[in-house]
Amino acid sequence: MTALLPEGFRDALPPFADSEAAAEAAVLRVAASYGYERAAPPLAEFAEGLASRLKAGGLTDAVRFVDPISQQTLAIRPDLTAQIARIAATRMGHHPRPVRLSYAGEVLKLRGGQLAPARQRRQIGAELIGLDSVVAAQEIVGIAVEALSAAGAGGVSIDFTLPDLVEVLAGGPLPVAADRVAMLRDRLDAKDAGAVAAIAPDYLPLIEAAGPFATAMQRLRALDVAGALASRLDGLETIAAGIGGDVTLTLDPTERHGFEFQSWLGFSLFVSGAQREVGRGGTYTVVRDDGSEEAATGFSLYADALVAGAPRPERRRLFLPFGTPPGDGAALRAQGWVTVAALDADDTPGAQLATHIWQGGGVQPV
Repeated sequence: MTALLPEGFRDALPPFADSEAAAEAAVLRVAASYGYERAAPPLAEFAEGLASRLKAGGLTDAVRFVDPISQQTLAIRPDLTAQIARIAATRMGHHPRPVRLSYAGEVLKLRGGQLAPARQRRQIGAELIGLDSVVAAQEIVGIAVEALSAAGAGGVSIDFTLPDLVEVLAGGPLPVAADRVAMLRDRLDAKDAGAVAAIAPDYLPLIEAAGPFATAMQRLRALDVAGALASRLDGLETIAAGIGGDVTLTLDPTERHGFEFQSWLGFSLFVSGAQREVGRGGTYTVVRDDGSEEAATGFSLYADALVAGAPRPERRRLFLPFGTPPGDGAALRAQGWVTVAALDADDTPGAQLATHIWQGGGVQPV
């Protein structure tokens, strides 16, 4: 037998597992306070149905297998958003719009990346199904910021993007052949100026239109001579204006990695101490059973990323020597103490990682 785990998997040990659970609970409390009720979809479902639920697909990097019962291909969810979209479109299809749902659960990806090698993660989030307006985005972004604060994160920053920017420009003021749009979008995302110049040199200024929010917006306004982006830029400024002054805002208008199914708005969330983003959000399109589409807005956070940059969690454990009356322990727990009772006379505070001891009718530091 070996204690090694497959690549991309890990054990969450105490006290870090407790910290992740506490962060999750804090995020869900904030979402619930805004009317987002919790939904809990299954870990796996029919792959075909899951793939069809989001307009841009919901099975990117999914682990699939054949169900021995139904003989159908199932998929283990790589992301919870498509499942929440399914619930809203089917089980809650009769519900007045918008539908506000929150969630938390494990997700599994076929492979990890260089910056995010984990394949199994705990995803937490909230989705507003039925609207992708500026007001809806304001609510979602505001909840995300408040949730990060409630989870104990500091130094919050948001990097906005406009996922459909290239398509809008290519279909209007800066025409690009349809078969070259995907390549152009990819090279802009990679900030490959040479390749962009070879495909469509008019798009080169977009590479420079990234950075601090106010500066980047000025550059985009200057580029939007035909006004094709005016409504998006106006909406983005309105969203940014509603965010507290202690949040750092940046804009990378051509960022696409991780925003494959977002529509007009996307954003990445960062906190102090974390090496990469702790979550993402934006607007997207849900496909209903009849083939019609409805707009949606939401965000997702990852528990491991939320606590990765935080200081080591402090234990506060009270050791109850062997023979301590049960009533004493009950009273101390009612006061908020975590008690660890000795189960034999040789047990010690050090063995139980206790920080305090119940001694002489009082609490003493170890």
